[in-house]
Amino acid sequence: MRSTTALTTAALTATALAATLTGAVPVGAAPVAAATGSAATGSAARVAAASPRLGPCDTGQLCLWAKEGFKGARHAHELTGVDIEACVPLPAGTTAAALANRTGRPVTTYQSAECAETGEFETYPGGGTWVPQSPYQVRAFKVWEN
Repeated sequence: MRSTTALTTAALTATALAATLTGAVPVGAAPVAAATGSAATGSAARVAAASPRLGPCDTGQLCLWAKEGFKGARHAHELTGVDIEACVPLPAGTTAAALANRTGRPVTTYQSAECAETGEFETYPGGGTWVPQSPYQVRAFKVWEN
C-alpha cells in the first residue's frame, strides 16, 4: 500500500512532467523538488532540473521571447498598448518561441502574422501561463475579453 507522501510525490511529479511535456507551466504550480520520498525524490529532482527557469514578466504583461526557454530578446506588451480582440503582429522579421501571459485575459498566439486560423494557433489563460517552448513560431497574437 502506498503512503500519502508517496501519492502526493507521484501526483506532483506527474503534474510537473505533464507541464514540461506540454510546454505550459502555470504560475503557482507546486515545486517538484519539494517532494519527499526516496525513489520519488530522484525522479522529481530530474523533472525539476529539466524544467526551464521562468523568464521575467511583470503582472499585466504578455511577454514574448525570441528563443525557447525564455531566452533571447524579450518583448513585453501591456493592455494599454493593445486593442482587445485585434490582431497584433510582431515586428516584421521577428518571431517568438516562448511566452508568458500575465495579462489577466486569455491570449491567442498565431503562427500567421495576420492571425489567420489556417496556420497553428493556441489560446493561453491570463492568470499566469508560462510556455517555455511554443509548438510553432509565434508571429501575432490577440488579447480577448474575459
